[in-house]
Amino acid sequence: MPVKIQHIESIRGIDENDISSLQKKFGKNIFYSEPSRRLIHILWDIVREPMFILLFIACALYFILSKPGEGMMMIVAMVFVAGISVFQEVRSTKALEALKQFTEPKVIVIRNGKEKTIGTDELVPGDIIILSEGNQVPADALILHDNDLTVNESIITGESLPVEKNETKGNNLLYQGTTINSGQCYAKVTATGNNTILGKLGKAVNSYTTSKTLLQQQVGRFVKKFAFFGFSAFVIIFFVNYFKNENVIGSLLFALTLAMAVIPEEIPVAFSSFMALGAFHMARLGIISRQPQIIENLGAVSVICLDKTGTITENSMQVKMIYDYETDNLFDLENNKKIMEQNVLRYAALASEMHPFDAMEKAIWEAYYKSTDDNLLKSLKLIYEYPLQGQPPMMTHVYQHENLKIVAAKGAVERILKICKLDNGSKQKIIEHTKFLAAKGYRVIGIASARHSDESFPRDQDDFNWKFEGLSGLYDPPKKNISKIFRQFYEAKIAVKIITGDYPETAVNIAEQVGLVRYQEYLTGDEVMKMSKTELQESVKGINIFARMFPGAKLKVIEALKANGEIVAMTGDGVNDAPALKSADIGIAMGKRGTEIARQASDLIITNDNLEKMVEAIEQGRKIFSNLKKAVRYIISIHIPIILTAALPLLLGWRYPNIFTPIHIIFLELIMGPTCSIFFEREQVEEHILLLPPRDRNEGLFRNDELLISSVQGLVIASGILTLYYIFMSNGNSLTETRTIVFTTLIISNIFLTFANRSFTKTFAKTIRYKNNLALPIIIISVLFLCVILLVPFVRSLFELSVISATNFFICLATAFISVAWFEMYKMDLK
Repeated sequence: MPVKIQHIESIRGIDENDISSLQKKFGKNIFYSEPSRRLIHILWDIVREPMFILLFIACALYFILSKPGEGMMMIVAMVFVAGISVFQEVRSTKALEALKQFTEPKVIVIRNGKEKTIGTDELVPGDIIILSEGNQVPADALILHDNDLTVNESIITGESLPVEKNETKGNNLLYQGTTINSGQCYAKVTATGNNTILGKLGKAVNSYTTSKTLLQQQVGRFVKKFAFFGFSAFVIIFFVNYFKNENVIGSLLFALTLAMAVIPEEIPVAFSSFMALGAFHMARLGIISRQPQIIENLGAVSVICLDKTGTITENSMQVKMIYDYETDNLFDLENNKKIMEQNVLRYAALASEMHPFDAMEKAIWEAYYKSTDDNLLKSLKLIYEYPLQGQPPMMTHVYQHENLKIVAAKGAVERILKICKLDNGSKQKIIEHTKFLAAKGYRVIGIASARHSDESFPRDQDDFNWKFEGLSGLYDPPKKNISKIFRQFYEAKIAVKIITGDYPETAVNIAEQVGLVRYQEYLTGDEVMKMSKTELQESVKGINIFARMFPGAKLKVIEALKANGEIVAMTGDGVNDAPALKSADIGIAMGKRGTEIARQASDLIITNDNLEKMVEAIEQGRKIFSNLKKAVRYIISIHIPIILTAALPLLLGWRYPNIFTPIHIIFLELIMGPTCSIFFEREQVEEHILLLPPRDRNEGLFRNDELLISSVQGLVIASGILTLYYIFMSNGNSLTETRTIVFTTLIISNIFLTFANRSFTKTFAKTIRYKNNLALPIIIISVLFLCVILLVPFVRSLFELSVISATNFFICLATAFISVAWFEMYKMDLK
């Protein structure tokens, strides 16, 4: 349907001095629902954790056994555990809150007669807002002026088709949460926050929730296996102890010790901490992740699909050539500064917005003013317009000129040829000119005009009596650094594909310039839609250019790549990209150029529109996943000797069957937890990480060889500790003396293991130069803990340890070193 145009002269908006009082009166433009998590909520979650429950039970048992010193030690341990957990939770929460600030949508308002950009939460009733294609409507508003405006109101009405909106009463209302499908408008805010229609319906906008990611599921299964093993071990140890000494409480205490040793509570904490902090660090680099867990996919990206305009190219268009159908001439605007004898540029400008917000329309107006002395526009008044619509699309403007109505249209060449009455020979000639311009890398649009004398207008813009005017070739040069970026993607073993609405010849020209491999072959959107799923899955393996694409075709290509097992990242900026962005494993929107709906549908937002940031994002994703694996493998390796040292002596009937108590285990947990989730999170990117192929997301958290190496690490440490255990026990040393040797060796082994596991390929000589400001504190804190336990009599007695001689300490040190150092020799063999 055509839209009648009404003009407004000037808009001043609200006076800035009134904003403060209005915000006090109406509040922030946000939904107020559930309060945010407070300290009490965090503490409640902590006391429900399995480890905390075990600590509480152990504490109670100590008091029942009349061991108040040990009971108080457990209380102190619980405070430490809670403190560390609160620190981790607050740290992650602050990172997520800061990340949320990065992703808050913005809106252009007019205040004091000037345009400015503010956060949508700062809007107040009376504000004048400017909305354009892809924007989400941030508050209920009344349309004051519009151009080609259609709105998707599905969140309110459930109707998926966009509806036309204009200044006409009854059709001039905009609702919060709806999306500008096309065009632009000025609107006055009428309601904000909970007072909007959406707020009254109880719906939330901009929510971003997903089911558990694959890595979360893998981590969950991994922890459940450990938990099941821990429960089984608890039962076995309890009954073995009970049958030996018939002491229920003592048997329960030792069984709890083993259960505490088995539960890998550090792993879920490390996972959430790595993801939240990783997302925050990336946001500071200008790469905003709208949901932290999506970072896990970054390390697995195997295909990246790029749109052309603004991603590969500068999005700074210039009209380079004009084809005038009437004279059958091609005009190069570089060499023809005045081309008044032809009408193509005039009608191209008339078919564009008077105040353009699209790069192509800005380029057309710029070329028009530079190339002509035409004064016709001064006598024209825009009275009707047909928005950009159809497949392929076109748009139409109708002007009043004295007693005549002048109509101008621009759009896809196929669509313009379809509506103009031309013989086959003329159409073929135009198609050849189109291909010629496209082959130069130009974006080609068709231009048509019509004269109209009736007072009424056709319902469909195709139905005017159209005359073909010509073609316009616009050039958008590739970004200067794009070839380098393509090389980096290829070095990282990531396939690159271009998905564009432009002609194949245009895409091929640009692809050749930027270094895309196999740029000669392509598929069009129509060809994609005609293919079966199986045919397309086979085709997308080798085709790297998809041209003349539309939303359905883009989505089908993404789905085919995913069906092939690829992890797909895709860039997009417009309303039509939203379905494909949502479908891709990682949807990427451009922060400056992208529409609000594209940003809301995406997983990552690149704030400065520089695709080089995507290389950084992939590097960060691989780093985070690599460091998470280091942390988890460290936990596996150190838990094995703790578990075996606690269980095997009892099962084998040794003289001292229960060497550890809950106090010893929780002390080790207090060292291992921060090491796992804080130290390894700070590790730097390993230099070779972008030269490796992307990981196979479906192969699990670990490959079998990785799990084997970590298990062997733990078994070797356990062998060293158990050997000392057996020797000192057999030589007549007391339980406290033997425990001192075992516990000291385990703590020193943990220190060595922490630094050995900083890399599974680089030796200590290399990793010692890695920058991590926690490396030295980890050593100092661990040594201080050990010194306090061994040298302070009160603490030593609480841990039921004895004085250790220098000789025995050296034996512990040497055993721990040998138990870990073999791995350094193994890494040298890898070279």
